[in-house]
Amino acid sequence: MKTTFLPLNDPDLVQADIDAVAAALTRPRLSMGDIVEEFETEFAQSLGRKHAIAVASGTIGLLLTLRAMELGDGDEVITTSHSFRETGHAIALAGARPIFADIDYWAGTLAPDKAEKKITEKTRAIVAGNANGHPAPWESLRVLADEHGLRLIEDSTEAIGSIYKGARVGSFGDCAIFDFSAPGALACGEGGMIVTDRDEIAQKIRAMRARKTLERSSVVLGAILPLQAGMSEIAAALGVAQLRRLELLLARRKRVENWYLEYVRSFEGIKDPYIAPDVEQTHWFAYVVHLGTRFSKSSRDAIIDDLKQEGIEAYAYSSPMHLQRYYFELGCRRGDLFITEKVAERAVALPFHAHLTEEQVAFVVGTMKDASINVGAGAAIYL
Repeated sequence: MKTTFLPLNDPDLVQADIDAVAAALTRPRLSMGDIVEEFETEFAQSLGRKHAIAVASGTIGLLLTLRAMELGDGDEVITTSHSFRETGHAIALAGARPIFADIDYWAGTLAPDKAEKKITEKTRAIVAGNANGHPAPWESLRVLADEHGLRLIEDSTEAIGSIYKGARVGSFGDCAIFDFSAPGALACGEGGMIVTDRDEIAQKIRAMRARKTLERSSVVLGAILPLQAGMSEIAAALGVAQLRRLELLLARRKRVENWYLEYVRSFEGIKDPYIAPDVEQTHWFAYVVHLGTRFSKSSRDAIIDDLKQEGIEAYAYSSPMHLQRYYFELGCRRGDLFITEKVAERAVALPFHAHLTEEQVAFVVGTMKDASINVGAGAAIYL
């Protein structure tokens, strides 16, 4: 079946979203205002958190969080190198030193035992992500952070709606960070949200995010230089509209996920997507296929090229941060994180959004199977 171009992501918008944005455009204030505050209130309530602070992006959100926790020069922050979002760059932007620990092979999340081995007298925090929507082992990470007196920050920029031990992602850690750009289920174009139960941290983040007009002459706030990192009323209006129908958005993506699983299972040697025993619900950020061990990085890249030739947008999931030049200059080297590198070399993100039909999913999977044969690896693909 030949098809038209299939993008990696296609936002699931309805007329109510368009109406909300149109209404925001007719208001006298387009920058951060009442609609942003409404989005913050409803987002905090949806997670049972005390505070939610809307920001320009997930990376900015983590940067502000680290600064509010007074982390910077001389401090080390343990995190993962495996992510599509690369929010971990915020650690370096804050002036701290990112210390990369390896991941669990199946879940793709930070492995607590490997993180513990990286702890030194300079370690101040752990930033763990819910990789591709799969929750990290938060119970073990909380114990680890408490035992060593560390801050625990949850990177949920790739996750919304997933459930770990009865609680939604964003419920863990001293702070949690969300991102609302594509290809997530809740997409505002750009934007992010920080959630926390700690009053003093929330107060600092708000002061560093942006300054209200009436606060410009404040003697107290005048000691803090804001980043002008707020969210626009337009983005917030779209965020509120989508948050109110988030369960429907997730259900529509789950239908597409089930089609993928059905067709991928028809391949010899396929394994079901891994979901850890403590995870009750996973809502994938992208539909990621992991190629078998007979594939190389170059054959993975060839498969992606073949998919694009057929009008299917696909990307390598994760370009490990520790292999990027900036971190190379900090002393990181290939071979430092064996599992991260092994997984990243054979992971492919396929089109994943609610507008895909079953026939299109079948076409994507069939094309990938043909591409795998073209590179001489047969049908040895597993999830």
